[in-house]
Amino acid sequence: MTAIAVTIAGSDSGGGAGIQADLKTFSALGVYGASVITALTAQNTLGVTAIHDVPPEFVTAEIDAVFSDLSVDAVKIGMLSQPAVITAVASGLDRWQQAKVVFDPVMVATSGDMLLREEAVSVLIRELLPRAALLTPNMREAARLVGGEVASSEAEMEAQAAEILALGARAVLLKGGHGEGDESADLLLTPTGSRWYRAPRIATRNTHGTGCTLSSAIAAALARGEDLETAVATGKRYVTEAIAAADRLTIGKGHGPVHHFHAWW
Repeated sequence: MTAIAVTIAGSDSGGGAGIQADLKTFSALGVYGASVITALTAQNTLGVTAIHDVPPEFVTAEIDAVFSDLSVDAVKIGMLSQPAVITAVASGLDRWQQAKVVFDPVMVATSGDMLLREEAVSVLIRELLPRAALLTPNMREAARLVGGEVASSEAEMEAQAAEILALGARAVLLKGGHGEGDESADLLLTPTGSRWYRAPRIATRNTHGTGCTLSSAIAAALARGEDLETAVATGKRYVTEAIAAADRLTIGKGHGPVHHFHAWW
């Protein structure tokens, strides 16, 4: 059987993040990728200049078209900028009985541009956190979810991950890529325990799409049948290698993308 993963996310016209990064990641990890586009962004390596939301009824039509035909093994969710789209996605997950769901709560682009409206945060927490097998916030997103300051230590990361778990998430991978020090340390917290995933911090400005890439790599691994802890390890290894190879590319004038196909060219 062919492993299939679906990304439900926004389009990045620059190709480094969003739907484009997700589909590249799926392909690089041997998984067939399909997509449900929730928003269009006019975006490049320098930033986001415009966002056009896809109407929620069309998002619903996309979901039903994909899931009624394809035997989907895992779902990755990314940018959902408006409450009505969040509700449409939550209803679609229920309607098509999707359990292997990796939710990357995209709120801020690498450039600093806001991608999630303030009024959508509470809807996101209520509608999608309980439906996701794994939530993958970065440190800024975690702080926004719990209404606190950005964590400045591993102890604070552990406390915020526990707060997010208490909000209804089934598992949380709190990403430490925006932290300090020689290591990039991510914390996986579940109701039964925790585990740190560590990798050397790589000095490069080409980090556009790292969050999208990690979450879609985890979804691809789940689609191939890996358990959660192993899938997170697979995703961490893949994104670390993609970041390490990023400077082999010359893309744009700002934060360039990671190298999704580093194993081939």
